[in-house]
Amino acid sequence: MKTVYEIQQFLKQFGTIIYIGDRVSDLELMETELKELYQSQLIETREFQTALLIIRHEIQFQKEKNKDR
Repeated sequence: MKTVYEIQQFLKQFGTIIYIGDRVSDLELMETELKELYQSQLIETREFQTALLIIRHEIQFQKEKNKDR
């Protein structure tokens, strides 16, 4: 996984489709879903860590972008 889109496709495999309309809220909900999948031992540690890093980076980017407006 290298992009948020790839994480969305990955979550789709587990029946999870997330769209609230607010980018940061979508990302935070994706992070919660990933944590639940990891705690349920449905995904590997490496997948979890990689996805979490990408999501947190994107959240930070979006917050900085919104701050500049």
